[in-house]
Amino acid sequence: MKKSAVLASVAGVLLTGCSCVEADKCDAAPVQATVDFSKSIAEIKPLHGVNNSPVKLSQKNIPAFQEAGIPFCRLHDTAGAWGGTHYVDVPNIFPDFDADPADPASYDFAFTDAYLKTLHGSGTEIFFRLGVTIENNYRIKAYNIYPPKDFNKWAEICAGIVRHYNEGWANGFHFNIRYWEVWNEPENPPMWQGTKAQFFELYRITANRLKKEFPQIKVGGYASCGFYAINRPDPTPFYQSFVTWFDEFLDYVKAPETAAPLDFYSWHLYTTDPDEIKLHSDYVAKKLREKGFTNTENIFNEWNYVDKDPAPEVRWVRMKNHYGASFVAAAFAVLQNSDTDKAMYYDALPTRAYCGLYEFPSMLTTATFDVFKYFNVLYKLGKQNPAAVSDDKVKILAASDGKEAAVMLANHTGEAKIVTLDSGDVKFSSCLITDANRRSENIAFDGKILLPPYSLAFLFTDGAQTAEGEKAEVQVNKNHAGLDGGN
Repeated sequence: MKKSAVLASVAGVLLTGCSCVEADKCDAAPVQATVDFSKSIAEIKPLHGVNNSPVKLSQKNIPAFQEAGIPFCRLHDTAGAWGGTHYVDVPNIFPDFDADPADPASYDFAFTDAYLKTLHGSGTEIFFRLGVTIENNYRIKAYNIYPPKDFNKWAEICAGIVRHYNEGWANGFHFNIRYWEVWNEPENPPMWQGTKAQFFELYRITANRLKKEFPQIKVGGYASCGFYAINRPDPTPFYQSFVTWFDEFLDYVKAPETAAPLDFYSWHLYTTDPDEIKLHSDYVAKKLREKGFTNTENIFNEWNYVDKDPAPEVRWVRMKNHYGASFVAAAFAVLQNSDTDKAMYYDALPTRAYCGLYEFPSMLTTATFDVFKYFNVLYKLGKQNPAAVSDDKVKILAASDGKEAAVMLANHTGEAKIVTLDSGDVKFSSCLITDANRRSENIAFDGKILLPPYSLAFLFTDGAQTAEGEKAEVQVNKNHAGLDGGN
């Protein structure tokens, strides 16, 4: 495709949609929605976590993360290829595997320290992946994706990393990082060049070692590639193998002779269908229950709106505009009503194609970022209220704190919808709509709203956006070493 044609396609993505903006003048499918703010049914979950962030080593915080109240940041593929050489990955922190893991001098924490301080200072809880960055060009040469040559020593190195960030060891910190994930996508050749049995053994040794010294932390994994084979037509043997890995892994860590803690199980999915997320979440939850892991958290920690049909230039644009924004809003609603406990979007590193939250190099935030920011209002309000909609393709989520209230509506379809909302005595003072032609634009709301194709809206009572809320998912201690100066 010629460059001019690509640019025209991108422009079409940005401008396509229903041109009508008034609900009483547009031919669209009618939808009835109701919310009962007199009842609460659940806590709003921390679903607006992310993977990675802008790398701002000279700052004490990341303003956009504070603005959106990002609850979790998972550290995987941090800072670019090979973990930016000096960040997060075990081989980056412990570059000489023959060194002594009991000696602080064996570790190079410098850049990871600086990076984590900005996240901690932003009030974002760190979700630390113990492993390596994906090596997509491993066929040329693989560097860090082979099994460690000594699994027990690798576990000792991981213990040193936990000790540094949670107990102040080696001039470290007291970040109270709760979640420690062993590896990422070991079913995937660019991530693991060992066997299934080798990975299971590495997990067992590492998880047991860490829980022995740090019983208060949560250890889990293994950030599965996902379960596309359970519903997509004609799955390849590669996709089918993901299911086999899951079954055999659970059996392995459950068996008395190879028992290991599994505080959380993490998995991934890239899709354009929000309902597929719930299907996979339910699958994971059912499997965990069947295998006896009733206390294991279900964590969905890589996901994004990935449409492989258009040209790549269009695909990456759609992650940032009304297509990606309406998908994320719909996904939040679906996830809230699923067995998923936490979610982390991939990705918030602006230089990465998968980053839907920032433009690069301008660093301006996007329409998709706005969904994270306004979902945080619902999260801070705290309680989910019963909500129903006559069209299951329109997603709805309502929240309140007993005084203020908010509703999120998402139409991630190619058809315009007119939604009539019955919210009882609750009246909304603002209605922010995003579609092909508007981004978080405040419009009049009289109980009815037109949602053009691939659009969303947030409705807020007068004080909802400034309500303090009662969420305490992240406990920020600003008196730890290093946060008050330097990087």
